[in-house]
Amino acid sequence: MMKNLVSGIFFWVTLFTTVYGQNPIDYVDPLIGTAHARYFHFAPGAMPFGMAKPGPSTNGTLGNKSGWEATGYDYRDRTIENFPNFHEFQIGGVALMATKGVLKTIPGKEDIPHSGYRSSFDRRDEVAEAGYYSVLLKDYAIKAELTATERVAFHRYTFPKSNESHILFDIGNMMGESGPVKDASIKINPDGTVEGYVITSPFYVEKYQSGADIRMYFFAELNKDANEYGVFQGEKVFENKSEITGKSSGAYFTYSTNEGESIEIKIGLSYTSIDAAKSNYLSEGRKRDFDEARRYNQETWNSMLNRIKVEGGRKEDMTKFYTGLYHALLGRGLASDVVGSYPKNDGSIGHIALGDNGEPIHHHYNTDAVWGAFWNLTQVWAIAYPEYLSEFVNSQLLVYKDSGWLADGIANSKYVSGVGTNFVSLVISSAYLQGIRDFDVALGYEAALKNEIESKDRPRGAGKLDVGRFVENGYVGQIDKSDNEIHESWMFSASHTLEYSFSSYAVGQFAKALGKTSDYKKLNKLSHGWKYLFDPELKLIRPKYEDGKFVENFNPSQAWRGFQEGNSYQYTFYVPHDAKGLIGSIGKEEFNNRLDSIFIKAEPLEFGGGKTIDAFSGLEGMYNQGNQPNLHVAWMFNFAGRPSLTQKWVQEICNKFYGTEGVHGYGYGQDEDQGQLGAWYVLGGIGLFDVAGLTESNSKMGLSSPLFNKITITLNPKYYSGKEFVIKKKDGNAVGNYIENMKLNNKKLQEPFIPFKAITSGGILELEMGNVAKDKYH
Repeated sequence: MMKNLVSGIFFWVTLFTTVYGQNPIDYVDPLIGTAHARYFHFAPGAMPFGMAKPGPSTNGTLGNKSGWEATGYDYRDRTIENFPNFHEFQIGGVALMATKGVLKTIPGKEDIPHSGYRSSFDRRDEVAEAGYYSVLLKDYAIKAELTATERVAFHRYTFPKSNESHILFDIGNMMGESGPVKDASIKINPDGTVEGYVITSPFYVEKYQSGADIRMYFFAELNKDANEYGVFQGEKVFENKSEITGKSSGAYFTYSTNEGESIEIKIGLSYTSIDAAKSNYLSEGRKRDFDEARRYNQETWNSMLNRIKVEGGRKEDMTKFYTGLYHALLGRGLASDVVGSYPKNDGSIGHIALGDNGEPIHHHYNTDAVWGAFWNLTQVWAIAYPEYLSEFVNSQLLVYKDSGWLADGIANSKYVSGVGTNFVSLVISSAYLQGIRDFDVALGYEAALKNEIESKDRPRGAGKLDVGRFVENGYVGQIDKSDNEIHESWMFSASHTLEYSFSSYAVGQFAKALGKTSDYKKLNKLSHGWKYLFDPELKLIRPKYEDGKFVENFNPSQAWRGFQEGNSYQYTFYVPHDAKGLIGSIGKEEFNNRLDSIFIKAEPLEFGGGKTIDAFSGLEGMYNQGNQPNLHVAWMFNFAGRPSLTQKWVQEICNKFYGTEGVHGYGYGQDEDQGQLGAWYVLGGIGLFDVAGLTESNSKMGLSSPLFNKITITLNPKYYSGKEFVIKKKDGNAVGNYIENMKLNNKKLQEPFIPFKAITSGGILELEMGNVAKDKYH
């Protein structure tokens, strides 16, 4: 599988280099939005979907109190503490650092840098690209460089002349979202290679699967023998000792270096064992040096990013677009080894089946929850990266086979539900309905159906702890007070009702396609659950008690009472599977007027929480682009006869919510959630979006005004019959923000939608643009 994947990558590389001759990584700026970003967000050395994700840390050793706060790298910081190699949701560690002078073995504090091995840096000396990072550590005059293959991190440190040049392996300290260290070990082998492990207890793992932990293993080779070496535990140094175990453990190597001399370190990584880490290193890293690894890495990024080629846009928009696409391909990384071994939910080691070529038939991945991912990530994957969507489904089914339940989010296959819902069943259904079916369909359907309707013995990490009440009553009844500390089991009755209605619809369509008539009827009935909570007088979604009465003292702006990370104004539009039904209930004219006024009010607040740097800013506003529940709303005008307003507001969000620098990136301090907001910009930029998340066999994508004159989507021939799908403005005309006329394969369109299958079959969508809003097409 890996061999085929690599050869396929180089086919794409050759194609795009020959035909187009451009490098989309030139537009990627990994520093965008790093002032308040989740731990995964800044790992510039990584490959697409890679395990090895080396990057700098400015504050990762401070940890992550609640499991989700910004940590790791802050654009506003001016010191670097070290360079960790794991950057995943709830997973971080195995850090390296290069220093000079007196040996220090603990990371310095941010406010007292010289209390440890921290160094200042200057933004002018920092280079961050897709697949490469470098920075000058000013306190030591050392240049640090990072890159990676899929499972091997490559470090290169260029030193000044010194007899006290050091390389540190800091293994036993907390890093990012990893939580407290339970144990760590490091060993310097007689041949100078280094191996070890670290075991951590992340907040969300402990919350959703108490007693479980995260294990990270490594095997490293340095290309120069040290003059001196030793191990340490905190500030205690043990010279010439080659092995140590326990918290705060690490190892050091001291060299005499000439001016400009470089030392390279290659680190094989694994989540299963030291032997697997060594095997990964031998397979991917042994025969490559730093420059070869960087070349391979960045050629792969160019190939992957160029699957969606955009032309004729502003440079600022190109930067936003390719940075967003970069994050959509960065966030969810490999968890399986070259030979197919992977960490199982129970802590043991599993083995993915091998194909006829002796390689794993698919890979396993770590992943944050898919809450809202159907409005960004999975659509981008389905269009341009169906092979990854297929692997995502197969990966999730491994966890189902091992544990008996789908897991909303996983860290080394451990449950990390995140928000207490579970939309993996929707993603499986969507993949099948769009023709991505190279997984065990019977098992996939079994898992999806169980996720929607079963509550008995359901573990917390599988989410949907109140789904039994939904299935029994058709909606989740509101509970205002409870002694139950598991808040997601009772606090969010209204938002859960809406979410379960949507996912029931999706799995119902899966059932219908498979001829499961009885299941389809049951799920289709459940999909109407939103109607129980629709208040016909207020024309808002309103929580309702189990006795059928609406809650009293109702404030539509109030978050956290019946609504998770949002409020009634926002969640009322959360009926993506029945947009026309919702519009009919509100009334078309009132629907359009209300939604338009919401965006008018949200615009001065940058379509979120204004310039407040906080992941939860905007939760009590009328619209919040920075959080998942709202991400389909701007596209709903297409269903209500006002497509010009979709065109207007999607462009305004792209222009104003999204920025191009460290503080104003994905909003001001909003939660990027492993590429979701970046992927949304990609869809907005090319003007394609399905509010129902591709959950119908005849799914249609809504249209909006693209930001570019021409978009070329290269299709994967393994899954789709078409070679490419092109969207272009007539005569290359970039003037005008509104679509005046549309033609699909030279046939005039009369509605702002095109079938998803029209995209995957290949063809051309031609748009005639203008400055006058137009809502009817003839």
